[in-house]
Amino acid sequence: MKKILAIFVVFGAIMQSEAQTINDVVRYGTEDLQGTARYRSMSGAFGALGGDLSALNNNPAGSAVFNNGSFTFSGTSYNTKNKTNYFGGNTSTDVSNFDLNQLGGVLVFNNTGSRSGWNKFSLAFNFEKANNFENEFVAAGNSDRSIDEYFLYYAQGIPKGDLLVFEGENIEDAYLDIGSAYGFQTQQAFLGFQAYLIEPVEDTDDNTEYVPNTRYNNTVNQQIFQSTSGYNNKFTLNMAGQFLDDFYVGASLNFHDIQYEKYTELKEDGYNSESVIGRTKFDNLQLTSGTAFSFSLGGIARVGEMLRVGATYQSPTWYKLNDELSQRISTDYALDVTPDIEFINFSLVNIYPDYKIQIPAKYTGSLALIFGQEGLLSFDYSYQDMSNAKLKPTSDPDFADENDYIGNTLKAVSTFRLGGEYRIERFSLRGGYRFEESPYDSDMIGDLNGYSLGLGYDFGMARIDAAFSQYMRDYHSQFYDRGFTNTAAIDSKNTNVTLSLTLNL
Repeated sequence: MKKILAIFVVFGAIMQSEAQTINDVVRYGTEDLQGTARYRSMSGAFGALGGDLSALNNNPAGSAVFNNGSFTFSGTSYNTKNKTNYFGGNTSTDVSNFDLNQLGGVLVFNNTGSRSGWNKFSLAFNFEKANNFENEFVAAGNSDRSIDEYFLYYAQGIPKGDLLVFEGENIEDAYLDIGSAYGFQTQQAFLGFQAYLIEPVEDTDDNTEYVPNTRYNNTVNQQIFQSTSGYNNKFTLNMAGQFLDDFYVGASLNFHDIQYEKYTELKEDGYNSESVIGRTKFDNLQLTSGTAFSFSLGGIARVGEMLRVGATYQSPTWYKLNDELSQRISTDYALDVTPDIEFINFSLVNIYPDYKIQIPAKYTGSLALIFGQEGLLSFDYSYQDMSNAKLKPTSDPDFADENDYIGNTLKAVSTFRLGGEYRIERFSLRGGYRFEESPYDSDMIGDLNGYSLGLGYDFGMARIDAAFSQYMRDYHSQFYDRGFTNTAAIDSKNTNVTLSLTLNL
């Protein structure tokens, strides 16, 4: 019965969070290479080309390059292989899934002969996944730090009396009430205290100093499993036009729908014989949902018969997000002394106030060489200063401190994309390469290197395209933001296969 009552009271548990950090900025500020098979097979180097629905991501003027209306939808098979090193322990994981990742269409209205100089107008829409969050890894090794450091960080300075379960009170009610009344810090200290991972220096209600209750000889055994899922969907509404014969201009409105889930499971043992704790398990489930908006302006110019030049401004992206957090914790000692610790579980949901993230504007310049009907070469360069990203409201003291950290830790990111296409009658052969700098001014995330291949066949009224793309990036994953800040080194390889069908109207 206690578990049922806890589910009812959870919906009123609203409290201030300390969960929004630089990690959220990097996660939502990084868009993967998605879209149609033709776009992906040329590594997205379409800023001066247009004529593809996913090219609206690079330059909104690109829809006016279409000669006729068309409709395209795409499906992608995703695969991520991670090799993880954690204190010398090596593990590997392999995650695959399939998704319909793109759907869009364009209408073209010819205005040839008009005295206004506007020869053509286009209206387009495009849906695609800006990011697919499906991923997982396992970190296993002998750590020189215990999870008790996480709880000690939050507990120091908090009176022991604030961490007690009162007579006649359920432990799950105390967990929620403490979070609502005192905030995230006290709630985490409560978890560590009730699991007997930490103990007060003095056994008095006004004690504010704590020490670990675990004992170990230099290292402890840890296994950490982390999985993420969800998406950042992007829906684009676009309008563009062709002025005279050589100029294209366009504008897009971009709307995002975000769903993100992260599950972290930590198991720890290997304490020595003096420790009253033998095993610890600490799980966290974070759910994030929200929306975002941005707009983009762009132009393409023909310079002679062969050269195309493009330029794009993408506004900052304004995210409005909401976090929910569920937790559970247990130690073998706590289960023997107070088995009610199991009533703190994923049926209890902490709901935090909405917050905002502003991702900085992006600038893109593009060049393309067109070799008649035989093929083309295209190059894009993008610049985005991630040090200007902001968590909002900036008046929040926690966000102000984190924004200072973001400004000192992140840096400007340059992205290079190169793509080519060679046509043999109705067949097209394609390839591409992309390089993206790390947003960190450290080795937290490495640079991205990727390549792509593809082919297509034009039936006249329809076209089928296929693409193979792969990129590699190494990074360090930090499991907790405070106290216990261990990281695992991960080498990640992402492989995608995309098929697209285009119908001409």
